[in-house]
Amino acid sequence: MQRRNLLKAITAVAASAALFTSIAAHADDKVIKVGTIGGPDAQIWQVVQKVAKREGLNVKVIEFNDYVQPNAALDAGDLDANSFQHQPYLDSQVKQRGYKIVNAGLTYISPLGVYSKKLKSLKDLQQGAKVAVPNDPSNENRALLLLQSQGVIKLKAGAGTGGNNATALDVAENPKKIKLVELDAAQLPRTLADVDAAAINTNFALAAGLQPTKDAIALEDVHSPYANLIAVRAKDKDQPWVKKLVAAYQSEDVRQFLKSEFKGSVVPSF
Repeated sequence: MQRRNLLKAITAVAASAALFTSIAAHADDKVIKVGTIGGPDAQIWQVVQKVAKREGLNVKVIEFNDYVQPNAALDAGDLDANSFQHQPYLDSQVKQRGYKIVNAGLTYISPLGVYSKKLKSLKDLQQGAKVAVPNDPSNENRALLLLQSQGVIKLKAGAGTGGNNATALDVAENPKKIKLVELDAAQLPRTLADVDAAAINTNFALAAGLQPTKDAIALEDVHSPYANLIAVRAKDKDQPWVKKLVAAYQSEDVRQFLKSEFKGSVVPSF
C-alpha cells in the first residue's frame, strides 16, 4: 500500500513538472507582433528578427502602408510593439487620440542636414546670409532646431518642443541677421546656387546626389527628437520581452547593417 501511494505521488509530481515545463515552453514561444512600414524599416526588421531569434524571442513583423494604422493597432492590442515613428509624431498621436503608448527605445534617424555650395561651416555665414528651410510645419521646426543647436539662432522659450512647431516668427535671437527663406522641401536642393545654405531632408538630398555624412555642413544629432523609436503599450514597458526586443534592435548586427546598407541616410541612434 505504501509503495503504491509512493508511486502515485511520484507520478503526480512528474505530471506537474511536465505541465510546468509545457507552460514555460509555451510562454517562451510567444510571438511578438511588431508593426512597421514597408521599405527600409521592414528591411531592418529582417535583421532584428534573426538577432531576436538567437535570444529566444520569436518576432513576427507586420507591414503597414500608412502612419495611422500601426498606433491604432498597438493601442487596440493587435500588435505588441511598433517601429516607424519619431517622438514628436508619437506625442501628437497620444495627444489627439489618447493612446497609452510609450517610447521603449531609440532605433535610427534619417538626419536633416544643412548643405551649401558656398560654405564649409555654418560659422562662415556672413551678416544677412540667406538660409533656406522647409515650409511645412514639422520640417521647418526641425530645421530651426538644427540651426539653434549650431548657434546660428535662438528660439523663444518653449518654441519648437512639446508639440509646438516653431516658425521664423519664433526666432528670438539672430546675431547675424540671417534671412530665412521658406520653400517647399522638395525644391530645396535646387536652391543651393541661390542661397548661402539650405536645410534639406535626407530623401531629397539623396535624390539630388548629396550624401549626408559627406556633404552636409551640419547634421541633426542622432539623439535628436526626430530619432525613430520602438513603441509599446505603457503597461508593457517593463516586460522582459520588451527589453529583449530593444536589445535585439540595438545590437551590433543591426548597427553594422544600417551603416553598410544605407551609407549615412539612416544612422543608428543607439
